[in-house]
Amino acid sequence: MQGILLLNLGSPDSTDTYDVYQYLREFLNDPRVIDYPVLKRKALVEGIIAPFRAPDSAEAYEKIWTDEGSPLLVYTYAVQEKLEERFDLPIEVGMRYGNPTTASAIRALKAKGVDEIFLIPLYPHYAMSSYETAVAHAQDCLEEIAPETELVVQPPFYDDEDYIDALATIAEPYLDDEFDHMLFSYHGVPVRQVEATDPSGCYCMKSKDCCKKKSPAHAFCYRHQCYATTWELADRLGIPEDKYTVTFQSRLGSDPWLQPFTDKTLERLPSRNKKRVVVISPAFVADCLETIEELGMEGKEDFLEAGGKEYRLIPCLNDHPKWIDVLERFIRDYQEGTLTYDGPAPNPHA
Repeated sequence: MQGILLLNLGSPDSTDTYDVYQYLREFLNDPRVIDYPVLKRKALVEGIIAPFRAPDSAEAYEKIWTDEGSPLLVYTYAVQEKLEERFDLPIEVGMRYGNPTTASAIRALKAKGVDEIFLIPLYPHYAMSSYETAVAHAQDCLEEIAPETELVVQPPFYDDEDYIDALATIAEPYLDDEFDHMLFSYHGVPVRQVEATDPSGCYCMKSKDCCKKKSPAHAFCYRHQCYATTWELADRLGIPEDKYTVTFQSRLGSDPWLQPFTDKTLERLPSRNKKRVVVISPAFVADCLETIEELGMEGKEDFLEAGGKEYRLIPCLNDHPKWIDVLERFIRDYQEGTLTYDGPAPNPHA
């Protein structure tokens, strides 16, 4: 019997500082998120980052929390419900960090008689700290809970035509009025993690146009995949190249991260006479802390304080019907055996 596992990043159980601290500990101790040696990572996370960031993060979560809980969880459950209306299959939600856990979702599927799981990581782009860790963790949980169960994995869908079309549908109403510039803001990652996912070790980040030249490295390259989404979506929306910028947000620490940075770009745009800006975040399929608070509140404030006049934030796909259509097609492809990738998590540096 087939079953579906929708896997997203996760959220604290509440806005209580202790719950946020526990969530940060789990999240940041993942070696694919902070890829330092274990002792250094644990000392950094548990001695410095989590204790000092938890109060501020708890305050930020309070700004976005709904009566039903975390927006990310609310939207992910809404997606589950809408897919259940289209399929007579067990569908469960799991989170890489926090609750519901990946393991609990697998156990729920097994309790319903599932012997083959189709895993959909809700990340369009491949990165060590998102897609890769989600799939690898699901594999580990399955090996421990039910090693006889087959796992089929949805590959990254950053350039999927239906995904691009869904993004365009969400974006178009925000582009009806004239604007000066558009930002495509993606979650940031350290440069070393992009380089680490290059199987050759000698291509990614080695030239200014490496993302434009065809390469096998692009199958694992987060930076290339972000640009590929942008190019496809900008073309679909008819936005000329000189009217948009790809930026990266949410950096941590002093190591080199992908640039340009979203916050710094927002601060510079008004001085370049770009005072009406539109912002979209295609790497997130559900609105969350990074989109609602970081972009929608902090980003807007930074832009307006720098002299900007109008700030439009395009929402994520959330539970929009076009996004449900995309996920339905993924599941149909799985059922028909037409997926282009159904092996273990691509992990060239494991």
